[in-house]
Order: sequence, then structure tokens, then C-alpha cells
Amino acid sequence: MCSIIPSYLLQRVVETSDRSPHPGERTLLLDEQLRESRSRRRTGKTGTKARTTSRTKSSTEPKSPDAQRTIDDAANSETLPGKAARKAGDPATEDPAVDEAWKSSAQIWDLYAEVFERQSVDGHGSGVTVTVHYGNDYDNAFWDGKQLVFGDGDGEVFERFTKPMDVMAHEFTHGVTQDTAGLSYDGQSGALNESVSDVFAAICTQRVKKQTAAKADWLIGKGIFVEGIKAKGLRSMKDPGSAYDDPRLGKDPQVGSMSDYVQTTDDNGGVHINSGIPNKAFQLAATKLGGHSWEQAGPIWYQALTGGEVTAHTDFAGFAKATVNAATKLYPDEPKIAATITAAWTEVGVLDKGGDKAGPPVRHRSRPVAIARGSEIAGRPGTETGESIKIVLDSAGPARPRARKHPGPAAGRGR
Repeated sequence: MCSIIPSYLLQRVVETSDRSPHPGERTLLLDEQLRESRSRRRTGKTGTKARTTSRTKSSTEPKSPDAQRTIDDAANSETLPGKAARKAGDPATEDPAVDEAWKSSAQIWDLYAEVFERQSVDGHGSGVTVTVHYGNDYDNAFWDGKQLVFGDGDGEVFERFTKPMDVMAHEFTHGVTQDTAGLSYDGQSGALNESVSDVFAAICTQRVKKQTAAKADWLIGKGIFVEGIKAKGLRSMKDPGSAYDDPRLGKDPQVGSMSDYVQTTDDNGGVHINSGIPNKAFQLAATKLGGHSWEQAGPIWYQALTGGEVTAHTDFAGFAKATVNAATKLYPDEPKIAATITAAWTEVGVLDKGGDKAGPPVRHRSRPVAIARGSEIAGRPGTETGESIKIVLDSAGPARPRARKHPGPAAGRGR
């Protein structure tokens, strides 16, 4: 299950809240259950992962996004997909989440169809199901392998997850990645999976706003936090690690260079933390190329993702080389474009100037981050700051919420 809010951030919100139980605890529990359920679906009888993705060619036959989308309403239940709330031909409703999901799903559909000639998630125009009002104050949005799901947020830290358009674009792209490269959701391949979703979310936002790469703010999830939270957004592609710094959230732990790479067992091997490195590479490439991100940089990343060179366990260097090769293939008479892509990956420490994997090996900073059951230590390894962070005492896997007996789902905030 690919979700936009990492477990470490939800843990922090739970730990700093006076609300007991906090909706974030139920969110963490549901996320873990959904993740385990999907893992079981992907595992064959022999215990090995069954193949669930196939590289598909896009259909160039145009199809209206309206006829291919359904917005369902879970009515604050945990049952998917819920009941149909809006489909083709229906007028706008009085439900903001339904109408936001309808509008933003059309915007990301149009990006893929009009710029990359890809019809829907699978490239063949299959229908897309979007469920809103999932759970009681559910603090996340996710792609579960089959559909897009959005919670309402707790109203204290998180807004409804349909509010920022790029959350829809991010989750939709997880479906595209599943159907093409099938990047495994752990370690560097998992960070690439997250980064690709951020990349196309940023492209979609900039296209809707008609912004150049130079003028864009490169924020992901802008508006996802309620007023009063000290945050620009959930992530910054331009300056990874600067998106938020708030007592409820802690400080954004994302990194933007291989010299700061975080080796951790949390967050599926740091998929939301280390994704800042390829995020920064794309932002640099798009800005250096100039113009709009969907004109050159976007097609290069899309070609790399769908061209067959990137597979389930591709690492940063492998993906970087795929983008350089894609630039050469798409723009054979303009070698400066491939050189610009190489330069972007070099700046974040993934490639050297010759286009090979950078060396010597980076010094991985081994630390899980900002998790509930930890003890505070002074300063981050490899930094000169005096800030304190928390480390996980149980390194066997993703941390779980504090042990509390759940009295059952609380009443939803309503819509």
C-alpha cells in the first residue's frame, strides 16, 4: 500500500496530541492491516511474490476522463469502495470532498492522456475508482493496488486529503508505476516509487497553474495541514527537509543529497525520507532545462519509467542512467539535454560527471527517525546542530502506535 503520509509523521502527531485515542492511531493500524493484506494478495502459494504488474503500451485513442471515473463515498466506514457519489453526467454535489476528487482526478488523467498519450492508470483507458470519506477522521490517502482512497483528516493537524490537488496526482501515479516499472516499495526502489509520484504530482500542479519550472514553488501537499501548523507543505522538492518545522510534527527529515542518505528500517527503508534525493534531481533538471516541467524533463522521466530499463529493484543510480538514456533517445540531436540530466544527478551525488555511479560509497547515516517509542539523543549524526531527535528502540520493522486498547471507531466529524 502506497500512502502519502509516512508512519513516522503519524507517530509524531499521535505522541504530541492530548487527544486519546487520536485518529492517527487508528490510521496507523489500518495502514498496517491494508499493507499486510496487499502483501498476501501479491504472494503466491510458494511464498514468493507473484507478479502483479505488466508493462503496457498506451492507447492513443482519446477517451473522456468523465466516462472513466467514479467517485465513491465510504460514509466514514472502512468498507471499500463505498457507494457511488458522482459519475459522468452528474452535476456538482454539495460535498467538497466528492467534487474536489472529481476535479483533481480529471486533471491528472488529462496530464497523462494529453502529454504522455497514456489513457488512465493502465494505459488502456480502464476506469478509475476514487473513494472519499474513508474511515473516521482517517489521516491518510493511498493507492491500494486497485483504487485511490482518501480520508477526511483529523481536523487538528490534517485537512481532508482531497483538498490539495497534488495528493490525487501523487496516488494516481503510484498506479502508473505499479503497471509499468513495478518499483518495489522498499529501500532505494521504494524511494524512487515515492519520488516518481511526487514528480508527476508537481508536473500536474504546474500544468494546471501554467507555471514554469523556475516560477513553481515545488511543494507537495501544500494545504494538507490545518491553519496554525508551521508548514509550507508535506515535502519540498526544491529544498528537501524544509517543508515543516512544528512542535506537533517535528522537523521535516527529508534529505536531498547522497551525502545525507538515511539508512533505516523505518518507513519501508526510508522511502519518504530518501525520496528527497531523486526529487531534488528532477527539480534541478527541470529548472536547468527551462520552460515548463512537462515539456522536456517530464517526458524524459516518463520514458525512463515506462521504457523497460527500470525494473522492480532499480536503485538511484540505475534510474538516473535510465533518465540520461531517455534524454538521448528523445533528443538525439540535442546532447546538452542529456548533459543537463547528468549534471542534476551529479549535483545530488548519485552520478559522477561521467554519468557513472558516484563513488566512493556514501556514508549512510543509520538512524530511524522521529518515532514514538524512542529515547532522545542530542544532535543528528553527521550534523552540527544541537537538535534532538528520537530513535526507534525496536528495529525489527516499522514502528507501531503506542499500545492502547481501542474502544472502537469514534464518530466521524461529518461532512
